[in-house]
Amino acid sequence: MDNGDKSWMNCLRWTEEYSHGVNNFLHKAFERASQGDEILCPCKKCVNRYWHYRNVVEEHLVVEGFVDNYTKWVFHGEGFYSRNAPDPINDDEDSNLRDDIDGLLHDTFRNMEGESAHEEVKREGLLSEDAKKFFKLLEEGKQELYPGCVTFTKLSFTIQLYLLKTLHGLSNVAFSDILALLKEAFPFSQLPESFNKARNMIKDLGLNYEKIHACPNDCMLFWKDNEKAENCSVCRSSRWKSVGNALTNAKSKIPAKVLRYFPLKPRPQRMFMCPETSVAMRWHDNERPNDGNIRHPADGEAWKDFDSLHPDFSRDPRNVRLGLSTDGFNPFRTMSISHSTWPVMLMNYNLSPWICMKSEYIMLSMIIPGPSSPGNDIDVYLQPLTAELKELWEAGIETYDAETNQTFRMRAALLWTVSDFLALAMVSGWSTIGKLACPTCNYDTCSQYLKHSHKMCYMGHRRFLPRDHPLRKDKKSFNGQEEHRPAPTPLSGVELFEELREFNNVYGKGKKKASG
Repeated sequence: MDNGDKSWMNCLRWTEEYSHGVNNFLHKAFERASQGDEILCPCKKCVNRYWHYRNVVEEHLVVEGFVDNYTKWVFHGEGFYSRNAPDPINDDEDSNLRDDIDGLLHDTFRNMEGESAHEEVKREGLLSEDAKKFFKLLEEGKQELYPGCVTFTKLSFTIQLYLLKTLHGLSNVAFSDILALLKEAFPFSQLPESFNKARNMIKDLGLNYEKIHACPNDCMLFWKDNEKAENCSVCRSSRWKSVGNALTNAKSKIPAKVLRYFPLKPRPQRMFMCPETSVAMRWHDNERPNDGNIRHPADGEAWKDFDSLHPDFSRDPRNVRLGLSTDGFNPFRTMSISHSTWPVMLMNYNLSPWICMKSEYIMLSMIIPGPSSPGNDIDVYLQPLTAELKELWEAGIETYDAETNQTFRMRAALLWTVSDFLALAMVSGWSTIGKLACPTCNYDTCSQYLKHSHKMCYMGHRRFLPRDHPLRKDKKSFNGQEEHRPAPTPLSGVELFEELREFNNVYGKGKKKASG
């Protein structure tokens, strides 16, 4: 199926243009993606989940219209020519995954065609082994899938095939068999020979993640010194759970809980491998308007205070400023199931405000598994990220800058976190409920319990107004008293450090704790 004009999909459904487009779509879909006399119905009601005859699909498309954003007809033969289509899912997810991959590769491939042989030789002597492997993979990935192919390269086809494996739960053996069949059918194609070869391509591209086993009660990670431990040192729970096979009655061990962690260091390094994104990483210093207006975090007091405290870090604008954000969500799309998975994201604030919050530039750091919220035990899961951030702050990492054709020692700093009030309690460790809910006022929080509604009320906000503000003397609108107290003084970092110096927190939700 070709990638022709699909503007007819936006026409009114009773027009001749829309009817002609639907008939052409059905003709191609039944030619290349049918099972018997049926195809998957892409209407808003069926959402590529149900198989129907041609007349039923045509009726649905006229009455309901196409599912939103279904412009890549992957379930109907576009780009893939297998008649045995896998069990479908919502194409919005498939499209989003593809867009994420496209966004990741877009800046990396850009401008590489214009490099001269001299620049490549010069660059080769500056790159680390991992970076050399990365560039070699990109060069190989630009090969045509087969002679004359304009739709796919070897790398892009492998990535999309790997995505389909993940989306539809294909086993590694099934994936290898499909590759073998495609190699036999298209002997001139540049396909990898097996699942392991395809996975290695993905790994070299930097799209892999680490699986770190965790205690089922969130007490600890089986990581570093505890990597080979079989039981939690806090609650004594096993790191494994047994799963039985109903057919063979055999039992196997699988990890009770797994943290998916995406290493941080290679990701900002890749930003400097493309000249255009390397320039964009200096936007906050070289191109940001400096007229006193707040357009970017670099215009704020926190950024400026950080620069004054750490002049060595701020001297090189290529050093990376990060923000962390996290929140829970239910991945099963139904409120009848109580499940909370917590992704942790990192934002790159070196970039301009119109791209730093785009999905392709936000870095997924880890996925904390459910089914319950980690609560205060989120610190357990943040350990790998904390270790990398500490290393990037203290020592940095040697990085190739494609814009200057030189290497430099890149450092990184986490400036702040972004979250709602409930997630703030988890990340900061300060309880945001009860008498002392305000992290700014801390022990000086003005709170009052309302006995009839059984809720806490916070009435001390007039303390932040100017001394001569008329609302300070307004008794009737508030609690019947004038407010003359000054605003509370926030605790400094030194004071917080001193208060927590002797504090020993035991993480986990297990009932049985280790003795001694």
